[in-house]
Amino acid sequence: MEDIKLELRVDATADEVWQAWTQADEVVKWFAPEAHIEPRQGGAYELFWDPGNHDSMSTKGCEVTEFEPLRLLAFTWKGPDQYAGVMNQPDRLTKVEVSLRERCKKTRITVVHGGWGDGEEWAEARAWHVKAWDMVIQSLKKYHE
Repeated sequence: MEDIKLELRVDATADEVWQAWTQADEVVKWFAPEAHIEPRQGGAYELFWDPGNHDSMSTKGCEVTEFEPLRLLAFTWKGPDQYAGVMNQPDRLTKVEVSLRERCKKTRITVVHGGWGDGEEWAEARAWHVKAWDMVIQSLKKYHE
């Protein structure tokens, strides 16, 4: 199944955008109400949409798979609870890549979410994520501008 790909430009430096993606105290301002992030290869990339229950609606157990400061951040990803059976198993995690490119104190952000399986449940999960990533990107843009 085709990757989800979104691009946007924000009026912020690559350093500011990098901090927004890699520092938990920044991530909670635009992405999720709680975050546990260890900004390094192999570190945690965990977001919690229900801070009172880390086992529900979260990316608990996900980790950073690529880390090139100010340029590339990639991490494994879990979907919402309704798709847990299809995409939240250790051997079925999807992957998100965030790449940055700064020019004249503006940064182009590219988000690619891949690793989708085949079948109706995967198609539903992917469709859900298309909408969710659009909201996330708009939130990020608003946060920086």
